[in-house]
Amino acid sequence: MKRAVAIGLLGVLGLAGCVSGPNYKIPATAVAEQPHARGAFLGSAEPAYVQADPPDRWWRLYDDPRLDGYVAEALAANRDLKAADANLRRASFIAREAEIARQPTAVITAGGGLDKALLVNNALPGPFAYALGATVSWPLDLAGGIRRGIEAARDESESVKAARDEVRVTVAAGVALSYADACSANVTLAAARRTVEVQARTLDTTSRLFAAGRGTAFDVSRAQAAFEDAKAEIPTILFRRQAALYELAVLMGRVPADYPREVETCAAAPSIDRPLPIGDGAGLIRRRSDIRAAERMLAASTAEIGVQVAQLYPQVSLGGSIGSSGAARGFGNALQDYMSFGPLISWTFPNRSMAHARIAEAKAGADVAEAQFDSVVLSALRQTETSLTAYARELDHDESLERSRDASARAESQAEALYLRGRTSLVDLLVAQQSLAHAELALASSKAELTDRQIDVFLALGGGWR
Repeated sequence: MKRAVAIGLLGVLGLAGCVSGPNYKIPATAVAEQPHARGAFLGSAEPAYVQADPPDRWWRLYDDPRLDGYVAEALAANRDLKAADANLRRASFIAREAEIARQPTAVITAGGGLDKALLVNNALPGPFAYALGATVSWPLDLAGGIRRGIEAARDESESVKAARDEVRVTVAAGVALSYADACSANVTLAAARRTVEVQARTLDTTSRLFAAGRGTAFDVSRAQAAFEDAKAEIPTILFRRQAALYELAVLMGRVPADYPREVETCAAAPSIDRPLPIGDGAGLIRRRSDIRAAERMLAASTAEIGVQVAQLYPQVSLGGSIGSSGAARGFGNALQDYMSFGPLISWTFPNRSMAHARIAEAKAGADVAEAQFDSVVLSALRQTETSLTAYARELDHDESLERSRDASARAESQAEALYLRGRTSLVDLLVAQQSLAHAELALASSKAELTDRQIDVFLALGGGWR
């Protein structure tokens, strides 16, 4: 036993000034360190993008004061964000608690009672005795376990901070999406109402022609059906707009009934008519909060290995105590006072097998954190490349729909003129009108999709804060 203790003390002295366990750095084999992960995105070759880094507050690219105000209100009042802020404060206090563990601690004790040997012939009570004392200890942390614990707590706090940033990113993107969806619904609603007006004019014309003997009841019935079909689109669009307004209100920390009424009359969805700044993979890895959170958890898991390694060695602290004890009538007698100072050693021995098992457990935990870090990076890269492709292709889709809408508008105008001159049938006119209605609704839907895809790009890039 003495030999084992001596070896342990020598080990502690050898560790003095060192910190147990591995020093953290991102593994060279990590996905985040690979050239293909840090280079330009595959989608960056599209004319829709430029290599510049996205701005800190990407929603300002829309140059929409309303949107700026809604995002600011949401960041100040969103309930999910308030919970994330509280969780961050909790993590900060946990880190502070770990830091305090390296500071001196003091314990003061006081007690008193009757001090009498319990013998058959002795009467009670006996004389009153007291005990007063104070002990101060200061952990030397020669093996570095406390320092590694502080390191792990700080890393975990930084991971929680990154998770809070993820909530901020999600809230900002949610506000932009809800606002854009409500405005896009108004654009679609306007297109649907124009279609209703066209169908109403056609029904009126057909009815008058029938009354004048130039048509049939069948023509009137078909015109009536087309008119009702156009009207049927409107309730669904109104529902989508209202749902977006309720979502916007909740994101801003309001009750649904308190949604911003001005958005009901928004005439156009926010849009960006220039190439989007997207940066590269290295910027994405630095910027995305979920990647930062996973990387900090890997760092914390690595530090935890050092915490467990330190348990192999004695825990040494400097301590001192002062006090007095004895019969109350002798209080202040130098013979009843005491004082001591010196090192205090504690060591869980000989159960070193448990310590080695915990070290192995910590190393396995670090392996898990490394795999999760790689997984998060891969997922972020996939999400980004997918969103870049989706937006670029939606731009192509939108251009085709614009050409289709223009051609349908010309065809509808020509069909109406021919019908009024009796040179074509009502069927041809109705087909032309329905084609135009579908083209306008499809184009309005594409415009809305474009804005959603833009926001998806910025969300995938982890935009908002550096």
